[in-house]
Amino acid sequence: MNSTLNSELLASMIKSKRGKKGLRETADEINQETGHKIISAATLSRIEQGNLPDVETFIRLCKWLRVSTDEFVTSKDTVQKEITEKDKLVYQLRSSQELDADSINAMVAMVDMAFGKLKKSAKK
Repeated sequence: MNSTLNSELLASMIKSKRGKKGLRETADEINQETGHKIISAATLSRIEQGNLPDVETFIRLCKWLRVSTDEFVTSKDTVQKEITEKDKLVYQLRSSQELDADSINAMVAMVDMAFGKLKKSAKK
């Protein structure tokens, strides 16, 4: 099975988490959080423009975004799906710089529960 990286989703999540901060400030933050100095402002800019990062950079970005690398890997054999409202909410929560991990996980669980109820009521 052929797989590809959803660079559009990765770029969107980086832009969302970075907010109004500059690229250099964001690169410094990522390097501090992940304990490595491999991500530059130029690298972030290229990724935000849709270019694919190298594997090590991709893994560090996922760690900074607090999402699994699987979130961005799609099969070429399947049609790439639109991002759902639920996914948008979850991505926004996970990219928050103001919330701690426990709060984010609790809210993601509530979003999952709410959308689960929607699916159940739609089936009736």
